[in-house]
This record gives sequence, structure tokens and C-alpha cells, in this order.
Amino acid sequence: MDDLATLHQRIDDDPALRTLRDELERRWTEDPAGPDPGHDLAHALRVAHWTLLLAPEVDPRWCIAAALLHDAVNVPKDSPERASASSLSADLARALLPTAGFASAATEEVAVAIRDHSYSRGATPTSDLGKALQDADRLEALGALGLCRTFSCGARMGAAYFDPDDPWAQGRDLDDRRYTVDHFFTKLLTLPKTMNTEGGRQEAERRAEFLRSFLQQLAVEIGQPQR
Repeated sequence: MDDLATLHQRIDDDPALRTLRDELERRWTEDPAGPDPGHDLAHALRVAHWTLLLAPEVDPRWCIAAALLHDAVNVPKDSPERASASSLSADLARALLPTAGFASAATEEVAVAIRDHSYSRGATPTSDLGKALQDADRLEALGALGLCRTFSCGARMGAAYFDPDDPWAQGRDLDDRRYTVDHFFTKLLTLPKTMNTEGGRQEAERRAEFLRSFLQQLAVEIGQPQR
């Protein structure tokens, strides 16, 4: 199984994967919205690492290509077009992969996995590649990395950390557009049960427990016990 250093080297040694990586770096660098640390090359490589781990029976080049391209078109979380992001990324994959030397069957397999991986789209992948890619991407929303990405995203959308009067939504509806902590309850802590693979479920539960510990500590620091 590749560690991240080996994964970097694998991409450097493969002209097709190197081409995809370089094209993505160019696109992200030129994004008028500015850099998004939750959707950058480091994120894509971590997703590649876990996709490889969760789908050992799938061609590793397909796993890496799918992970590199899964967020190639990054639509902001608060955009009404958010649900189309994975379809747009899949379309871009269909355009880029053949020029990088991928056969038509591989291109379509990767594109469909990309299209169906998105939480916003609400699809359940049917292929081993799609299942692993979806799990790998969802793992990034949990644990220490998930904590970083959640508050980074909340800041980009102008959300407060929490409602100071009712941080645990005991007397109001959850609203993760206004309060970042609400997102733990609307989405993050529900992710383990959505995992497709056993390895994904085990890692998701481990990372979710870290988030629960964080919320317990937050409750102590703000002096308001959780519901």
C-alpha cells in the first residue's frame, strides 16, 4: 500500500497521472475564488491514498486518476449549483483522461465513480472504485482533518462557530449555514453509517469519535452541556 511519499513518486513516474496532477494544479492556482485548503492537491492525494487502500482489487491508476479529478470542478458549498459539482468534474474527466492516454472503458469507469461520489448528489456508487472513492472522500470530513475543513468552510461562508445562546440547538432548528457546530449534527456524525466498505466504516467511526471528543471539550469550555 502506498504511503503519501510513494504515491507522489508513483505519479511522478507515470506520464498520464503526472499530466492530470499538473493540470489540476494549474486550474486550482487560477481559480478566481482563491485557494481552498479543503479542496487542494493535498486533499486529492489523501483521497487517492484511501481509495487505493479501500479498493485493492481496482487498477491503482484508476484509483489515483479518480481521486485526482474528483473535485476538479469545485463549486462552493453555499452555491445553488453545488449538487452539480461532481457531474461537472466527471465531464472534465471524460475530456482529460483520453488525452492523458486512458482507454475509453477506463475513462468511463473513472468518470462514473467521480459523478456518483458526491454527498450533495446523494447517489450510491455501484462499482468498487466508486464505493472506495466515496468512502475515501467522506473520511476527509471526519477526524482532525474534518475539524480543520469544517471550520475553514464555515469561515468561507461567513458562519459563526456556534449560537452563543443555544449552541446545541435545544430550542431552535439546526442551521449549519449560520453556525458551523450545527454541521456536526446535520452531516458529519451521520457519515459513518453511509460508508460502503468495511474499512471505510471502521476508519469513519474512529474519526467520528474524535469529533465527539472535540464537542465534549467545547461544551466544557463554553459552560453549556451538550443535549
